[in-house]
Amino acid sequence: MNEIKESLRNIEQTYKIFQQQQFTFIAALEHTRENAHDKIKPVSSIGQVQTYMDHHCNNTTDKRILQMFLNICCDLSKLCQRLESLHPGNSTTNTLLEKCKMLVSHSNDLSTIRAKYPHDVVNHLSCDEARNHYGGVVSLIPIVLDCMKEWVAHTEKLPRNMIQSVSGEYSSPERRAFRQGAAGTGLTASGQPTFLTAATQTSYNLTGLPQESRRVQKKPQVGPGRAVGKLLDGPWKPPGRHAF
Repeated sequence: MNEIKESLRNIEQTYKIFQQQQFTFIAALEHTRENAHDKIKPVSSIGQVQTYMDHHCNNTTDKRILQMFLNICCDLSKLCQRLESLHPGNSTTNTLLEKCKMLVSHSNDLSTIRAKYPHDVVNHLSCDEARNHYGGVVSLIPIVLDCMKEWVAHTEKLPRNMIQSVSGEYSSPERRAFRQGAAGTGLTASGQPTFLTAATQTSYNLTGLPQESRRVQKKPQVGPGRAVGKLLDGPWKPPGRHAF
């Protein structure tokens, strides 16, 4: 997923450079459409731009900006293929992906699509240009980028939702029962062992967090210490008066 997001960021950076040259792009389309004697119908597909560049482009500036547009569209198409192979998706992500694939198809009709706020690419055109000629072709890339970012956002939520469903598996009464059962086994509610310190008489788990206080019962002394104590007390004497 990180590679997908990195590729998407790279395409966005390239598109920002392209967007700054929108007037150059429109001028190139004007020149090539005039050379093709095709100034009546709108620019309605990626394949149409490809044809203009391949057969009706006479200068390097026009060819450079048209090639830049086609390269971005090609990168978006390749990214669609990677998205499709990355995750099986659900109904939402599949719908978004199908929309992206349709938009970047060379034969898809772009004449009716329009990028809306916050995108302002259509606002940089005249009313005639926006309505009858270039409104669709300038709206293509920002719309596809938005769809892909939405796809990434939905896909990243899928594992998180699964984690939330697992974490919400225990209700409050069940959590209390689990804690009570853990207290009798010497475990914390998280399943970690506890230990007691004689000095503080406080129970700690392995994370160092104090638990409820418990009294420490003193065990009878066993081992060598008890034997040494017997020797110091001397032999056993019956009750009563003694000379020593």
